[in-house]
Amino acid sequence: MKRRSFVAGAAASAAAGWLGAGAARAWAAAGETRYDLIVIGAGTAGIPAAIFAAARGARVLMLDAANDIGGTLHLSTGQMSAAGTKLQASLGIRDSASAHFDDVMRISKGTADPELVRLAVDNAATTFDWLTDHGFEALPDHPVLGQGHEPYSQKRYYWGAEGGRSILAVLRRELQPSVDQGRVDVSLSTPVTALLTDDAGDIEAVRVKSGLAETVFRGRHVLLACGGYVSNPQLFERLSGVRDYGDNGYPYSQGAGIELGMSVGGFVRGRENYLSNFGSILADDQFPAKMFARFVVIPQQRQPWEIFVNARGERFIREDEPSFDKREMSLLSQPDLRYWIVFDEEILTAAPPGVGGFSREEIREAFDAHTWFIKADTLPELAAKAGIEVAGLQRSVEDYNRGVTERRDRLGREHLPKKIVKAPFYAIRHQGHSTTSTVGLAVNGALNVVRARGEPVRNLYAAGELLGAGQLMGQSFVGGMMVTPAMTFGRLLGQRLPIGGVHA
Repeated sequence: MKRRSFVAGAAASAAAGWLGAGAARAWAAAGETRYDLIVIGAGTAGIPAAIFAAARGARVLMLDAANDIGGTLHLSTGQMSAAGTKLQASLGIRDSASAHFDDVMRISKGTADPELVRLAVDNAATTFDWLTDHGFEALPDHPVLGQGHEPYSQKRYYWGAEGGRSILAVLRRELQPSVDQGRVDVSLSTPVTALLTDDAGDIEAVRVKSGLAETVFRGRHVLLACGGYVSNPQLFERLSGVRDYGDNGYPYSQGAGIELGMSVGGFVRGRENYLSNFGSILADDQFPAKMFARFVVIPQQRQPWEIFVNARGERFIREDEPSFDKREMSLLSQPDLRYWIVFDEEILTAAPPGVGGFSREEIREAFDAHTWFIKADTLPELAAKAGIEVAGLQRSVEDYNRGVTERRDRLGREHLPKKIVKAPFYAIRHQGHSTTSTVGLAVNGALNVVRARGEPVRNLYAAGELLGAGQLMGQSFVGGMMVTPAMTFGRLLGQRLPIGGVHA
């Protein structure tokens, strides 16, 4: 059969759930062949696991509910972090895994899982170097200290020109030969419906469904790598304890792997580390809703002329607070993770446009077109329209204006360009939401899924987002601590799991 790319193969065979000869081989061997490794989820963690296991001679089966490989890499920014890389060395940057570990624990305020963090950062440079050795190119000015998250103490933060797709391009290319040579079978549009155990409770097979066909594949090891739950609103609220406001996740992030792991005795952890971003302007109130726009609230990019108030009309953070983490943490205690950005006509006229990618005229037009853009002739009317307590908003504006006059703001704000005094008055609603799954399956240091008393579910492993941001980043957004650990853990499992009676 002629070699084909994954994009073409997936498009041609999506209806049947097959990727060329690889899927045909898998279904022909169902019930007869015992794979060395069955990977559930052909994404950031699953693909490296298959690549490195196949390189050792393993017979690998990859299963994915989607009709293409790649998972969240299709829409991720692909943020990576690694210390002690060849790229750093070429630029004279001296860095170490120990320094990386210390930074992660500092930024997370000690809430990240130290065992998993140590495993990730100690092996991150090897993963990143492998990626660059095989064609990945970081942006010209990288590595950097940070962008969008708390900065590291050293420049160890990287991404490519096309975000996650820059990574996926390398993974596709490196996986394809193993598929062509029959070492890896790939079956797409093939959700796994159950994990099957023997009498001792050890995993021995998976049950899958593709179209109307259902069958069982047997495997020595099974890796759960099929992503988080951000596109499953019911599971999101049950696990995270917060409503799923934003519809911005990968559609196949339904939490299937977490539920599979729990079905055989695994449990989840990390709920206490739920963290929201600092908000977006969503399309409407039909949650989860698509993102419409985002106000520039990062003072390093644009100093604030406006004030931020919650539903009680209270300012809850100095608007020019430079710490990403402090801003994000402040939103957790606000009703419904919601706030309003309030300003007046003089600020709209004089300030640099605040809505990212919008001109001043486009911002004005939005007040006639979008319900989250509110305009009124008086502050009480503005508060009533927005759903903000009237007295609270009036007090906050008066207090802020006094601070501008006295050049001493009660919250310590330093950038105080103008009072809010001239009608009409404006408010733009912002909604906090999460783009990652906080809660994840509990694993041990070998990435074995564990039960509540700590004993492993034999033959079952987990990697990627279904471990949860709460374990790898704690209660903070730590740059690169989702994508790089996912690839790293997949690589390590591919290299270390016993194959053919030998442990590498």
